Amino acid sequence: MTIELPAAVRAMSDRGPDWARWVETLPGWTQSQLHEWELRVDGAPTHGTTSLVLPVLTPQGRPAMLKMGFPDADSEHEHLALRRWAGHGTVRLLSAQPHRRALLLDRLHSRDLTTIPDVEACAVVCDLYRRIHVPALPQLRTLTTWLELQTADLAQLPRNTPLPRRLIEQALTLGHDLIGDPAADGTLLHTDLHYENVLAACSDTAQPWLVIDPKPLAGDPHFEIAPLLWNRWQELAGDVRDGVRRRFYTIIDAAQFDEDRARAWVILRMVHNAVWELREATRPDPAWLTVCVAVAKAVQD
Repeated sequence: MTIELPAAVRAMSDRGPDWARWVETLPGWTQSQLHEWELRVDGAPTHGTTSLVLPVLTPQGRPAMLKMGFPDADSEHEHLALRRWAGHGTVRLLSAQPHRRALLLDRLHSRDLTTIPDVEACAVVCDLYRRIHVPALPQLRTLTTWLELQTADLAQLPRNTPLPRRLIEQALTLGHDLIGDPAADGTLLHTDLHYENVLAACSDTAQPWLVIDPKPLAGDPHFEIAPLLWNRWQELAGDVRDGVRRRFYTIIDAAQFDEDRARAWVILRMVHNAVWELREATRPDPAWLTVCVAVAKAVQD
């Protein structure tokens, strides 16, 4: 059979030459993987931000999902993290072909945490933190390595960068402090654990919600918080400061995190998100820059 790519996957070609080559080869690689694992297509293809996802049945008739991902650095060790977790709080990995970024995963429900109130969803994620924050694998890149690069870039910013100078100076100070902290690298992190990356399990009531799509690093669990603050942003309209703080303190309490350490990592992530947008985006999104600054300010005002 011919694999028909969803329009959104075909549109990924516009992201650059590497993406265009990946999209061009994707139908053939997907067909090869279906054959190699003896899978039968069991529905229309869907997609993630960087992947094609195809419902399939295994030779034993087990419902599964074949994920074919773009070969970026973020996804390089996804299979290792999923093997390490072994379905404890996460989707179960059935098989992997790392050089193709091909993963065969248990099929989950399509319902995610955007279907419940945000504070309740934050508490669910905190319970999942307890399951997935295990000792880091030696193959993983470290959070402090990432932070060293980000801090060096931040120090080179011109003074007329359109971000509050106070936040930039604060991020520089926090970055230097955390780079030398031995506690900043020891835990297996998801790093992109937001509401849409937690799906309802199809049948296992002992684990009603399961994590998907890790971008693993070895780091500090407090680094995980920020995506829960900037996602579902429209729901905070008219109540941004209090809404962000409500989520932040829900996480601190439920996960039993250190407040100062959590605040430091939120500020760092939001400042570095904003700097990345200014440097890498052809047309930086002023709305996203506003979100970055608003979150960094809300957790400390």
